[in-house]
Amino acid sequence: MPNKKQQRSETNAEDNTLLHVVEETFETLSTALDRQRPDVTVREVGTVVQVGRSIAFVDGLPGVESEELLRFPNDRLGMAFNLDADRIGVVMLDPSETVEAGDRVRRTGRVTDVPVGDTLLGRVIDAAGRPLDGKGSIRASDRLPIEREAPAIMVRAPVETPLQTGIKAIDALIPIGRGQRELILGDRQTGKTAIAVDTIINQKQYEVICVYCAIAQRPSAVAGVIADLHARDAMDYCTVIATTGDDPPGFQFIAPYAATSIAEHFMEQGRDVLIIYDDLTRHARAYRELSLLLRRPPGREAYPGDIFYIHSRLLERATHLRSDHGGGSLTALPIIETEAQNISAYIPTNLISITDGQIYLSPHLFQQGILPAIDVGKSVSRVGGKAQLAAYRTVAGDLKLSYAQFEELERFSRYGARLEKEKRRTLEHGRRIREVLKQPQYEPIPPGEQVAVLFAVTEGVMDDVPAEKVADAERTVRKAVTEQLSEVIARIESGEELSDDDRKALLELSRKVVGSESKKETDGDDRIAAQQD
Repeated sequence: MPNKKQQRSETNAEDNTLLHVVEETFETLSTALDRQRPDVTVREVGTVVQVGRSIAFVDGLPGVESEELLRFPNDRLGMAFNLDADRIGVVMLDPSETVEAGDRVRRTGRVTDVPVGDTLLGRVIDAAGRPLDGKGSIRASDRLPIEREAPAIMVRAPVETPLQTGIKAIDALIPIGRGQRELILGDRQTGKTAIAVDTIINQKQYEVICVYCAIAQRPSAVAGVIADLHARDAMDYCTVIATTGDDPPGFQFIAPYAATSIAEHFMEQGRDVLIIYDDLTRHARAYRELSLLLRRPPGREAYPGDIFYIHSRLLERATHLRSDHGGGSLTALPIIETEAQNISAYIPTNLISITDGQIYLSPHLFQQGILPAIDVGKSVSRVGGKAQLAAYRTVAGDLKLSYAQFEELERFSRYGARLEKEKRRTLEHGRRIREVLKQPQYEPIPPGEQVAVLFAVTEGVMDDVPAEKVADAERTVRKAVTEQLSEVIARIESGEELSDDDRKALLELSRKVVGSESKKETDGDDRIAAQQD
């Protein structure tokens, strides 16, 4: 018979075997249960309690973030805007006609963003990054939030490089630097968009990427701008973000922020970018409409108290970065519309105080056919002068002074006052300056040719040319200096100052070609008179 010790050993072995079987069975059952357990995703779901024009109020969604995208039925998008204690005020980014009280609203888990990258060049998109040009979907690998912090002061560099517009009156008298914010303002139909389009066209030779943001514009006006850019091969380096007056005000509100994020992506890659906001007056009106619908308290002219902040946080994102942060730049040209030349209205004064200068377009000059209709006396560039090419400084000071004296004298002469010979000479000289500053649209002029023409007129070379012939004399001078003084032109465009020899060569050539043209005109007039006799 086995002793007690052997019996205990056999009993322990049986228990171990049974325990091992139980453990294996438990593991098998656990694995089977894990395979059959359904995937459960926890989502916050809210309910629409009220719908208005382009806005909605939602109950629920306790974890929603500011400016988070919300999805409504039929894939309608909205943006969480008011985070109140009892409900959420949502700005609709799609038409709200199909949204009804009681509809379910779901979080997307991401703030409102936009696709960015080189794939957007040459494309026309809406404020959400959806294509509008029929060229297929946008295949962008990166996305950026539309609202981003402006670059810190310590990463910003001075404005040192000019942004050439190709427009003589601007490049010489109101220069713009890369990284600057220059406001364009004026009444309706005075040529504000024309200046912006000409500036975009002129960037082709400088490899500056352009972003054009149309805010609540007429579809025909946006189509016209796009057609102009296509016709001059400017769309290759340009992106258009378009919203029309038919779009919801929420879409109009986010458009400039989305455009700025697209531009910032290029800037952070070390590239130079130009962005046009056309125009921020309509943007302010869209924000006013949203604020009143969301029950925000109105202030001056029914604008909410933070109307200044929405534009300042937008335009502060334009800057020139230091070289150790890429060295890229973002130049902003915001456009606003004045009413009856009232530049002291609420929105114009806000934006004048935010930007680094303004280009004012006068309806009186426009009606007289003086295009571009830039009022030099009311226009200023506060930082662009340091970025201006050195050769411009040779002519800009005398040019602005002569033009200001001419305008004052012209106003005085309208009262029929008899002027001295010297004053009459000043008046005629000023008229030639005004004729030279005229410039047709879509004809940007290189800096070297601009300096040559402006130098000629400030030195009085064109004072004896009839006013109606000044444009022909200008073209003659431009052609002559390009063909015969190419080295001087190259030095001007490289940023060198005009030497005494350069000034002498320009002056002699200008007098020679203008004098010969005047002689041809005189001989032609004499022949016509002789034939008539």
